Amino acid sequence: MSDTMTQDATAAADVKIRLRGLSKTFETKSGPFTALEPMTLDIPTGCFFMIVGPSGCGKTTLLRILAGLEKSSGGSLEITAPAKGRPSNSMVFQGDSLFPWMTVFENAAYGLRMRHRPEGEIRDVVGHYLQRTGLSRFHNSYPHQLSGGMRQRVSIARAFANDPDILLMDEPFSALDEQNKILLQEELLRIWEETRKTVMFITHSVDEAVTLGDRIMIMTAHPGRSKLIVDVPFERPRRVLELRARPEYGELVYSIWGHLRDEVQRARALDEGSAK
Repeated sequence: MSDTMTQDATAAADVKIRLRGLSKTFETKSGPFTALEPMTLDIPTGCFFMIVGPSGCGKTTLLRILAGLEKSSGGSLEITAPAKGRPSNSMVFQGDSLFPWMTVFENAAYGLRMRHRPEGEIRDVVGHYLQRTGLSRFHNSYPHQLSGGMRQRVSIARAFANDPDILLMDEPFSALDEQNKILLQEELLRIWEETRKTVMFITHSVDEAVTLGDRIMIMTAHPGRSKLIVDVPFERPRRVLELRARPEYGELVYSIWGHLRDEVQRARALDEGSAK
């Protein structure tokens, strides 16, 4: 399905994020560097939106623009204002982003404390998400006492506890082994089902994109732009291993990988050419 066709089908939907010709160029010592070519995109409220693409295609740059950490160079970005008192977004990073001097509870409560929420509310909300992520008995532990998978659970609990309008996730499971990755995917899906927040999730894994997403945007090699948007047809709620056992799951993964493989090979050729 083409980018335009997908957007036309949702033109009347409740749009949370709207990009119109959004682009990003960095000024470097060797001259301008275009990270993102003009991109037009509508993301409906409550959509679990996945982004896949070759390394260096501008995925993280796009996420940073949405988070307000970078400014676009051209075009426009419109994000529906959140309800009063709710933050616009929370971000879960690829690497460890916990405060090492804080306990699990204190890390998970950080966003709420910065918003000066009542202590009773903080205790209830954080307790709920620590329970949902299997961390209740570790609430007084420090990050150095936890495994990598457990630290990412704390990051997820912190993001959901802060009750953002939009959840931005930059390859949060990429450093984990396959077993922990599947467990955290299951936990993320269960928690997301409670709130149906709008999610923008970057991954290099086509399996992960199909497992989690409602829609998947495949990006081109640098300079990045939207090559194709694919609607994921699988019903919710989802069980990771049960979904992956279905023949139609494998067919969709194979189809998406075919489109992505061309861009990965093109990115590799560009890298090899610039190295000569």
